Formats: sequence, structure tokens, C-alpha cells
Amino acid sequence: MTFQRELKEKWRVEYTEMKFPAIQKGWVLPVERWRELDPFILMAEDWFKKGTFPDHPHRGFQTVTYVVDGRLEHIDNAGGREILEPGDVQYMNAGWAARHAEDGVENDIAHTLQLWLNLPKDKKNSDTVYQNVYQEDVPVVSFEGGRLKVFSGHTAGVAGPLDSIVPITLTEWTMGEGSSYTIHLPENHNAFIYMLAGEAEIGTEKQAMRKHEAGLLTFRETGEGESTLAIRSKKRRTKVLVYSGQPIGEEIVPHGPFVMNTMEEINQAFEDFRNGKFGPPAV
Repeated sequence: MTFQRELKEKWRVEYTEMKFPAIQKGWVLPVERWRELDPFILMAEDWFKKGTFPDHPHRGFQTVTYVVDGRLEHIDNAGGREILEPGDVQYMNAGWAARHAEDGVENDIAHTLQLWLNLPKDKKNSDTVYQNVYQEDVPVVSFEGGRLKVFSGHTAGVAGPLDSIVPITLTEWTMGEGSSYTIHLPENHNAFIYMLAGEAEIGTEKQAMRKHEAGLLTFRETGEGESTLAIRSKKRRTKVLVYSGQPIGEEIVPHGPFVMNTMEEINQAFEDFRNGKFGPPAV
């Protein structure tokens, strides 16, 4: 029988006021739980204005940034410069040496969700890659009372355009009251849910989740088949993000802007940055 996903655990995200030009931050996925979240390291929800995240380096992991509201300007030292709007997603493989800036545009307050996604040891020195995924290019699957957008992975008969080194599934569910839908995910993918709006019942056990709550789903790490995830909306305007990815199973050291496998590798990353090996500033 197909494995049916249920809500294993949920928690409410707490927010902290920040020093201007940052405004507010919440840890959707706290970094100290990376072992049980594998391959996910952390996810931060931020509200900020221009000047919060200027030029900075990264090494050893990937980011998936979802723009909730406002506009986000991305600048990298390879010549990339783009403005992302609500509903857009940016993927970055930091690989061996990324250097970029992420900021609000003009007087906008940017509201983003940034996920840090681990890289296996043999890919931490891979090439740096950026990919912008604009909402109008994302396949949409309509169902009674709602729609599903597939940013990454294969589900609901479509494939998302986001092409990550570590394959993941990222879907956005927009649902009216009483609407329901079921998707298929690889059963060996670790997965979590974040409620952007409204209220929903998760799985066949119909466990309730509300806005600003995150939750881990059950999965079978050694499974080789498909699993199902059912969600039913309890409010007029419910919006849900579901992320899934196969665990890597390696020890890591998340430290500052770098994620490596040992502290020695972290120290080497800082030394390489000081010695200019990450290239010129992103301006």
C-alpha cells in the first residue's frame, strides 16, 4: 500500500524585532535541529529593507529563497542582477565560493523565506550557480477550490523548473474553504510544511495547522516508492508551502555564512575569503 504522510510534529514560529534596516526575523527551521531536518539546515523568515544583507560570502550549501511580499534585489559578483517579486523563487548553489547581496528595493519591505539546503561532501566544491524562477513560469495544477504550483520536483503530473543539485520538491498550495488535494512525494524524502495563511487539516489524521506554524511530516528513509500527502483547507484563504528532500546523512558544521563537514574546513573558508579567493565584492 502507498505510504500516507501524517503530521509528525508541529511548532509555532516565534518572531524577534531586529535593528533597522532589518525589521523582524523568525526561525521556521532552527539550525540546531539540522540532524532531524536533513537535508534541510535551517529556514529563516525575514522582513527587511535595503541595506540589511549587503555583499557577503557562502560556501558548502544551497539556498532556496521564496519572496512572500515586497521586492528582493539579488546582486552577485559574477555579474548577475535581478529583481524578484512576490511568488518568485531564487535558487543558489553556493558551491565552493558564492559572493552576493540580497536587499529590499527602494522603500519596499522585503518579506522572504530563505531555506538552507545541504550539499553532500563531494559537491561542496561544485560550481556556483544562480537560478531565478519567476511565478509565471511555474506550472499550475488546478483542483476544485484551489491550485497547486510546482516550483521543483515531479508531482501532480508536472515538473517544476527549479533545478537543484540535491533534488527537492517545492509546492505552493492556495486553497479555499473546504477544498482538498493529495500529492505524491518520494517516500524516502524528509518533508516539512509551512503555513503562510489560513488553516488546514494535514494527512488522513486531519491534524490542524494554522498560519505561522511549521511541521515535520512522517517519512520512510529506506523506502523506494511513492507516498501521498493530503491537505484540506479550513479557511477561505489558505496558503501552504511543502518542501521535501532525501536526507544526505553526513555530519556538518554550520558556522556563520558557511556549511562544511569539519571545523577545519570552516576555518579554511574564512581564510580563503580573507585572501580574495571568493572574488570581488557584489555591488
